[in-house]
Amino acid sequence: MIRLAIAAVLALLTTMSAWGQSYRVKDVQVDHPFAPPTVQGAPTAAVYFTITNQGKGADRLLGASTPRAKRVELHAMSMAGDVMRMREVGSIDASPGQAVKMQPGSANHLMLVGLAAPLKSGDRFPMTLRFEKAGKVEIEVLVQSASPARETAHQH
Repeated sequence: MIRLAIAAVLALLTTMSAWGQSYRVKDVQVDHPFAPPTVQGAPTAAVYFTITNQGKGADRLLGASTPRAKRVELHAMSMAGDVMRMREVGSIDASPGQAVKMQPGSANHLMLVGLAAPLKSGDRFPMTLRFEKAGKVEIEVLVQSASPARETAHQH
C-alpha cells in the first residue's frame, strides 16, 4: 500500500515537473513543451507549447529544428465549414503582452516531419526555436500524453 502511494506521488511530481518546464530568450518565454507519443512507423508528430511575449514589441516564431526529425514545420489549423484544414505557415506571431497557446485542437502547432524514431512516453529531446527578434532558444521537449483536458489529440 505504501509503495503504491509513493509511486503515485512520484508519478504526479514527474508530470508536474514536466508541465513546469520554462525557457526564456530576451522578452519571449516558452512554457511546457511536449509531444504526444507516436505509434511505430508514424512519419510525423506534433509538438505543443505556449509562447508568451513579455516585451513591448511584436515578435514571431520563424522556425525550429531538432535531431529527432528531418525537418520541423510551423502549422496552422483552420475550419472551413465542417472541414479542418492544416497548412504550413512561414511564421507564428507573438504579439506583445499576449500568450500563444499551442495545444491539441488549437490553431497552431509544430510538426515534426521525417521522424528518426517513434516518440515514446517519457522520452525527451532537444529542439531549437528561432524567433525574429529574440533569437534562438534551446528547449527540451517531453514526450507525454496530453492532459485529460487536452484529449482532443491532433492527428495527421
